[in-house]
Amino acid sequence: MNATLSGARPSRLTGLWPYLLIVPTLAGTAYLLLYPLIRSVVISFQHFRTGELIRGGAEFVGLDNYAEVLGGAEFWAVVRRTLVWTAVNVVLIMVISTAVALMIARLGRGMRLAVLGGLVLTWATPVLAATTIFQWLFQSRLGVVNWLLVTLGFESFRDYTWFADGTSTFAILVALVVWQSVPFAALTLYAGLTTIPAELYEAARIDGASGRRVFTAVTFPILRPLFGLITSLEVIWVFKCFAQIWAISRGGPGEATTTLPVYAFQVAQSLHKYDLGSAISTLTVLILIALLITHLRRMLKHEGEEL
Repeated sequence: MNATLSGARPSRLTGLWPYLLIVPTLAGTAYLLLYPLIRSVVISFQHFRTGELIRGGAEFVGLDNYAEVLGGAEFWAVVRRTLVWTAVNVVLIMVISTAVALMIARLGRGMRLAVLGGLVLTWATPVLAATTIFQWLFQSRLGVVNWLLVTLGFESFRDYTWFADGTSTFAILVALVVWQSVPFAALTLYAGLTTIPAELYEAARIDGASGRRVFTAVTFPILRPLFGLITSLEVIWVFKCFAQIWAISRGGPGEATTTLPVYAFQVAQSLHKYDLGSAISTLTVLILIALLITHLRRMLKHEGEEL
């Protein structure tokens, strides 16, 4: 007879066993995520250049690195560019994703499955693979975009070098990030749409509400928390975007596409100023946290007003 049937109390190890099972995962997470974060913060308070990297013995300098970073005009220019980058991408992602989700809800079964499959495939495409495709599309001589524009009669785009102009490079990167981000947001919003009772839509239509009124009075209020969550996730995703920018432009031409993550990498790796790069990285995290807190407070305030 086992311990439970005999009335014996389970051993203390049995109660701790679930926690022991997750210890390796927690230890790995702490080592891969928490330790680098703490190490970066520590370096941001040290004089840590190539010499200290080789021989060790970095000296603590307090807030000198932060004072140097915050006192430079270049940092604030990068901050403004990063905020513009984030705002443009997130707005486009949310608008397009909402439109796609509403469209999917109106499609027939066959077409709906086809669109959902296309979104899943787009979402599953590796970041660098998608980035390479966009580089091919906008090549000056062999790119599909230039060929199509010239075919349509825009002769000025023959051999046009997209990546030599800051504005066009910025626009291409926005298109790339939006293209990669829309599938997740659209699929999530469509899943939320399926939870809204059909009776609410029928009642709104009987009252003579237009499609726009139905969305603002029924769909959006019910899915407001979901919209808030997706927006928060997209802010995080876009704000810390690095691979696409570095692979296509390395922050150029000039500094047209240099955002905070790219700037931190440039300072740390190209200039070998690891202390300043760590300070910029820490400030990047703090700015992102401030943006998210502001967004979440606004979202909770709206929910409180509705209650």
